[in-house]
This record gives sequence, structure tokens and C-alpha cells, in this order.
Amino acid sequence: MKDAGAAHPYRLPAPGITVGRRLSPQDPKDMTRSRRDPTRKRPIPSRPARAPRGIRVVLDRPVLLLVGLGLLLTGYLSVVALGDGRPALCSAEGGCAIVQGSRWGSLFGLPVAVWGFGLYLLLLLASLDPAPALKRWRRMWRLALVGVSISVFLTVAAAVHLRVACGWCLASLALIVALFALLTVRRPDAAPGRPWPRFLAPHLAAMALLVGGIGLAQSGVLQPPEDPRLRDLALHLERTGAKFYGAFWCPACQEQKKLFRRSAARLPYVECNPDGRGGIAALACIDANVADYPTWVIRGRSHAEVLTPEQLARLSGFRWDRDG
Repeated sequence: MKDAGAAHPYRLPAPGITVGRRLSPQDPKDMTRSRRDPTRKRPIPSRPARAPRGIRVVLDRPVLLLVGLGLLLTGYLSVVALGDGRPALCSAEGGCAIVQGSRWGSLFGLPVAVWGFGLYLLLLLASLDPAPALKRWRRMWRLALVGVSISVFLTVAAAVHLRVACGWCLASLALIVALFALLTVRRPDAAPGRPWPRFLAPHLAAMALLVGGIGLAQSGVLQPPEDPRLRDLALHLERTGAKFYGAFWCPACQEQKKLFRRSAARLPYVECNPDGRGGIAALACIDANVADYPTWVIRGRSHAEVLTPEQLARLSGFRWDRDG
């Protein structure tokens, strides 16, 4: 049993409590002091978490180099074609000038080089797209496949129909084929994402449809219906004995035929170089003393130039206004 008179041991006040003073909960100053511990180290504030960075685009330098060369080549040829000029190292009667002036040098009203420039621009944008590697590769591979298909078709068609070779056209073809081969070889590990036969089948079918549509457009099948006035003028020229002397490789002759659109097949046309530019001229052209193409012989007079339908109507006695 404890002695009631024994002195109680002295108890230390709780940390932060001042002896002899009653703290009030409304005293924030004292509450702050009571929570401080001089022996306790202040915690080092943690660094804020960094936001995840976007997907980094790994640039393929060889591919970008070929795309840049393609932009330069097609850009130069586009400027020349839109300005009605001739590319460097190409004479007025050279293969490039012949192809450029023919129907195989344009596509849906625009020079082929302009379409090529647009294709290379899309390839550049696709190569810089921060998309997954497989998705980006598929886009570029498909664009290159379109370029190869159209370029091969137009180059072969020009060689078959015009029997000429264009150095700039061949350079463009070689460049797009090299780019397509490079993309195929340097593909991601997961590409093409499915077995090659299953991947190629729909693409080849789509390219066949695309090339077939371009072939129909270039052949004139998709042109508007025949103009009755142009048809009647062509028939009138045939009846009156007029002659249109030209050559299949002649750009001006192609321009003359375009003026008659679907009625061009009705013109009294005489082919002077059936064996090509290096071949012997046709006997009918030699007898008519044809020296330039195109040459019209109307009512015994020669006209070595491209003539509009109105001019042909006036020279041949066709009543253009009345019959139109």
C-alpha cells in the first residue's frame, strides 16, 4: 500500500505542451509549434512523375533519301510539263517530248509527273507519321505499289504505242521500283502481319482494277458521247477528199486528234511513218511532198500546222454555224 504522504514523482509534460499555459484549439500558432520536432529530418520531396512521351518515329534514312529524290525528279518534271517546256537533255523530236505530248503523258487531265509528285508527297508524310512501325510500313508499301503499277503500265504502253523510249520516264520507273524493293527488304519483323499469299492477293487484285481503269480512260472509252458537229465535219472532210498526214509518234498530230475527241477516228488520216521515226516514209506521203507533221491537204492546198475545227470548216467549205 502506497504511502499517502509520499511525494509524487515529477512527470514531464507532453512534448509541445507549455507548462502553466492552457492551449486553445483556436491557437494555430501554438499548434504548429507543437508539431515540430527539431530532431526529425525533413523528408525530401519526391520528384513529380514525368508524363509519358509520344511514340518516337525511327526514320529510315535510305527510304527517305529515295523519297527525297523522287520529289525532286517529279517536281522538276511537273514544272516543265505545266509550263509547256521540254526536260533537259531532251530534243524537240526526242522520246521524252513525244511521250509528253501524247495521251500517255497525262492522266485525267494532269501531267503524269504531277500525280507522281503527289504520290511521293504522301510517302513522305507516311514516313513521318508517329504510328506503330507495322502500320506505317503498310501505308508506305501500298503507296509504293501503286506507283510501281502505274509507272510500269504507262512506260510499257508508251513503248508499245509510240515505239519510243523516254530517259526521264525510265529514271522515274527505276526510282519507284528501287523504293518499293527497299521497303520490302527493310520491313519490320512483324510485317506484313499475315502470310504473304493472303497479304498479296487483295493488293494485286486492286492494282489490276486500277490499271484496267486507267487503260480504259486512256483509250477514250470513258470520253463523253460523240459531238454531232465534229462528226459531221470529219465526214465532210472525208467526202471532199481532204487528207490529214501525220505520224503516230508526233505530239502535234496527237493534239490535232484531241480536238475531234471521239470523232478523231473518222478523220481522213494517213500514217506516214508506220515503221517508226527511223523507218521509210509511206509512199502516199512522199507523193504529197509532206515534210512536216501534221500536214493537211484541203482543196489542193497544204497546211503544215494544227488546225482548229472552225479553221478546217472554213477551208473545206463546211457550214460550221449552220450545221451546228
